[in-house]
Amino acid sequence: MTHPVIAEGNIAVVTGGGSGIGLAAATRFAEAGMVVAIVDRLPERLAAAKATIAETAPAATVLTFDTDIGDRDAVEALANDLFGRYGAVHLLLDNAGIQPGSDIFDTRGTFDAVLRTNLVGAIRVAQIFGERMVASGAPGLVVVTGSKQGITMPPGDPAYNVSKAGLKAFTEALQHDLRNRDGCRVEARLLIPGFVYTALTKGDRTEKPAGAWTPEQTVDFMLERLGTEEFYILCPDGEVTRAIDQKRIAWTAGDIIENRPPLSRWHKDWAEKFKAWAAKPD
Repeated sequence: MTHPVIAEGNIAVVTGGGSGIGLAAATRFAEAGMVVAIVDRLPERLAAAKATIAETAPAATVLTFDTDIGDRDAVEALANDLFGRYGAVHLLLDNAGIQPGSDIFDTRGTFDAVLRTNLVGAIRVAQIFGERMVASGAPGLVVVTGSKQGITMPPGDPAYNVSKAGLKAFTEALQHDLRNRDGCRVEARLLIPGFVYTALTKGDRTEKPAGAWTPEQTVDFMLERLGTEEFYILCPDGEVTRAIDQKRIAWTAGDIIENRPPLSRWHKDWAEKFKAWAAKPD
């Protein structure tokens, strides 16, 4: 059982729907009989995604939109188009993101691009679509794709971490606002994937590592948890259990509570202390 908006005839919008988690989700929504709007860049990627969905859901209505979510006017035009056609959007998977790598002083020149898409663009999509979803009066669900990197902050890609930490804060605020609106039928959830083998994460790999989940596994887990009241959809994978995630998250919060050095899990004076603490049975 999953969320009731995932139903035949309802409208789903998936940003970053041309590959990875977005494509896997769009496929599942199409299989459920939803009208699916895939939003991504590059016509060839969109065409390939539509063809992929047609293999398992040949009767589904699948629309494709080559839209830069970092462009406010383009997002407004997309929302106007879809709400003009259907009057409502029932499900928004706010999933588009890039990960070209980054460093703290931006010598790669990637910080602006990452924040433009992953943070500003994703927030803009949620704002523009979310406001219209509420106004339509139809039941609705906004799922924002975050990341464990935006919670535990592993060193190595600060722009990505900042973007996903910002999305966590925004989505929490979004759900708080929605739940306090009288008569509001729209809610928000935060998807927190684990290690997923996608074009975004594979790097130089040519085969899926044994510990990584597929996008389909991640989406199936998401769909199951959407049938509960959980806001934080914290996904495990083949390497990391929920218990390990909980310890990493608790330790990260403890840096502030105990005033340890930031990112103490990787600090020369604290790394072994974290490992010893994490190894203790619950």
